Amino acid sequence: MDPWLSMYDFTYHLAQEIAEKIHERNRYLRNGENPVKINLSVRTLLKRLEESIGQLRDSLLRSVSTRQITQLEGDRRQTLIDELLTKERQLQMSFKGDGTEPDVIRSSLMSGGGAGPSPYNPWVLEEPEETRGLGIGDLKQQQQRMIREQDAGLDALSNIIARQKQMGYDIGNELDEHNEIIDDLTNLVENTDTKVRNQTRHVKLVDKKSGSCAMMVVIVLLLIAIVVVAVWPSN
Repeated sequence: MDPWLSMYDFTYHLAQEIAEKIHERNRYLRNGENPVKINLSVRTLLKRLEESIGQLRDSLLRSVSTRQITQLEGDRRQTLIDELLTKERQLQMSFKGDGTEPDVIRSSLMSGGGAGPSPYNPWVLEEPEETRGLGIGDLKQQQQRMIREQDAGLDALSNIIARQKQMGYDIGNELDEHNEIIDDLTNLVENTDTKVRNQTRHVKLVDKKSGSCAMMVVIVLLLIAIVVVAVWPSN
């Protein structure tokens, strides 16, 4: 990129930064605050802006005299320098003001010294429509109203969080109760299963004993029959 154009771009944004700081200084003044630090910064930046515009002008003269650029391009760049000089004067006037008429200063910067305002002003930050033209008292009331609205919103959010927290506790308690019921059912099933196994073993034992008794009865009857046959007199 052409060094001159780079220098112009730097100077352009420097002027924009100064306009923003002056706008901030004016807001401090309207709020009754002390803008000492901002004033010192603006003075330093204005001095740098003046030096930068001077460097642009000297560099342009050298380029035109040595025919490094065309006359048409030289005229275009001179117009850019003239616009920067106009902005510098507007910034100086705005900085010297007491900050009590920000709309007048803003209109002057937006007009650019021409017949009407431009659709976009890169030199200043626009003040929000809701605060434009309000005094210190009105600004304080608006600030207090905004704080009350924020507090109300925070209270509503806190209530929602509290309800969700209580719902979490209730769900946790219900799960604990369900787990206790499941544990009781598990114990009941285990106890029942143990009783069933015991009863099964008892039935098998009784059945085995019953079989042994029947066998013993048969043997006894056979023995009796043999004895009877042995002692029964033959004819």
